[in-house]
Amino acid sequence: MAANYTVARTAFASRSMRGKGSLVLLFSLECALGMLSVFLVAALAHWAGWLLPVAVLLYLLVVVPIALLCGFWQAVIVSLSAVVIHSLFNPGHAGVNPAADPANTVTLLAFVLVALVVSRLSARITGHAQEAESWGGQMHDLYEFTRRTLQMNLHVEPGPQLVELVHEIFALEAVAVFDADLHDVYQAGIWSVNPQEMAQNVYYFETSDDEPSTGIARRVVRLGTVPVGSLVLRGETSPLTNNAIASLIALTFDRYRAFANESRIETERRTEQLRSTVLDSLAHEYKTPLTAIRAASTGLSEMGRLSAGQADLVALIDEQAGLLNELTTRLLTTARLDADKVTIHAKAVGVGAMIDEVTASLRERLASMKVVIDLPDDDLKLFCDRPLMIMLLTQYIDNACKYSIFGTPVTIRAVAGKNEVILSVHSVGPVIPMADRERIFDRYYRSSTNANRAAGTGIGLSVAKRAATLHGGYVWVTSDELEGTTFFAAIPAPAQKRKTQ
Repeated sequence: MAANYTVARTAFASRSMRGKGSLVLLFSLECALGMLSVFLVAALAHWAGWLLPVAVLLYLLVVVPIALLCGFWQAVIVSLSAVVIHSLFNPGHAGVNPAADPANTVTLLAFVLVALVVSRLSARITGHAQEAESWGGQMHDLYEFTRRTLQMNLHVEPGPQLVELVHEIFALEAVAVFDADLHDVYQAGIWSVNPQEMAQNVYYFETSDDEPSTGIARRVVRLGTVPVGSLVLRGETSPLTNNAIASLIALTFDRYRAFANESRIETERRTEQLRSTVLDSLAHEYKTPLTAIRAASTGLSEMGRLSAGQADLVALIDEQAGLLNELTTRLLTTARLDADKVTIHAKAVGVGAMIDEVTASLRERLASMKVVIDLPDDDLKLFCDRPLMIMLLTQYIDNACKYSIFGTPVTIRAVAGKNEVILSVHSVGPVIPMADRERIFDRYYRSSTNANRAAGTGIGLSVAKRAATLHGGYVWVTSDELEGTTFFAAIPAPAQKRKTQ
């Protein structure tokens, strides 16, 4: 029964937390009830003629339950009222009046002291029990919240699900969550103020605090040290619980983004796989008619008896068929590189001879340009797959021919590093923006500054990157208005491979 009263009293106090008048009324009623009980005990002791020690024991039976059920200050008031009421009932009896007998005074003082100690210990025990019960309930709520967040559907935005879970599980009056990545504010419950502006201000000004007077708690949602959103609560929670809720929300945001990235990467992988398959199929299909077209144009040229105009048209057909053949070959190679169908046949290759071969194959493109070959070591060798390295250099030099300013040189350089050989092609042309320098090696991507300058497919540089990657190397580009643009490829040259050269 005592436990039931304590639970009911706690519930009443919680509902009336922000109503001071209700708390004063509850305090007054409990004190009045205790004083009434003391009055009845004093009247009974006076009527029966009991001595003071007997009455003190009866008063303790009143004060101790008051201390256990109501609190310390209520027990203090009731114990002091017991002294006053007992003196009023026995004004002239030496056996019971404190003023008439000093021993009775000591007895009453001992009673008051015992009552105060019992009241204080009871208040502490009750407070600790309530705190433990409250914390146990909050831990259960946090466990349930964690379990439910792990079961969330990550195919949709987590914000709406999170606010509903927090509002439901922790029985709060209102909840607002701001997702900085999506720039959306999600809310649940009834708000008397605009929660959107409040939640955004918490994120932008990074304010985390608790207001007991209004019951509003604010938290910045952080992933590590990086703010990713904010949380605003109104209701009964502890600061530690608020921190835990914010941390769980941050983890859920991170899981959602990781899941979204994983899904996007898988989708892109499947799309690229399908695209490579289609390219491979189309390239093979194009080869047959292209071969027939080139054979027919060659036959017409050798037949003779063609007018000048006819000869020009046949030459144009042959030239364009050659370009188409080169493009289909590139598409076939690209598809095979992506499908990992290319086997690396590495051997020692003379870098100088390889550069000469590439420049010879592009002599028509380079005819109007000044080509500078910078090779500090004429005997420099590279352990690589020769066709793939020729393809890489061809793409770099062809790219320089397309975008370099007329009259400026194209510099081809190869130097040996500690554990690698660095190939580079430098030209002077439009500057590649910093944002494009990583993506320019992606399939079909073309820099916005160069997209309309020269025709292209956006395939060549991705092939060069893939060729370097297959050798365990990497590629990068630097671009500056004063220094020009340089494409690099670093190909590993392990010690054990250099010895075989």
